[in-house]
Amino acid sequence: MTTSKSKTKPKSDSEPKVRTGPKPKAGPVPGPKSWRVALLLSLFLGFFGADRFYIGRTRSGIAKLLTLGCLGIWWLSDLILIASEYRKDAWCRPLQH
Repeated sequence: MTTSKSKTKPKSDSEPKVRTGPKPKAGPVPGPKSWRVALLLSLFLGFFGADRFYIGRTRSGIAKLLTLGCLGIWWLSDLILIASEYRKDAWCRPLQH
């Protein structure tokens, strides 16, 4: 009895690797979120995750709330990301000015 093994083509190093970014949140899409509001929320209420809740990232907002902004590290990184206009909302759209 002979078993046939399926021959699969080995991946070569020359094939480009596909990088996937964050997936947009499912469900109805709300209007655009304001960059200024997100920045102010991050500055004053960032320890409690208010900026994350505002831009639609509720799961990470809850985690940020429970850890108090990971004792300030997460708060500072979010503040920098929002101020440099790198942070996008949960639907992968840039924050509006």
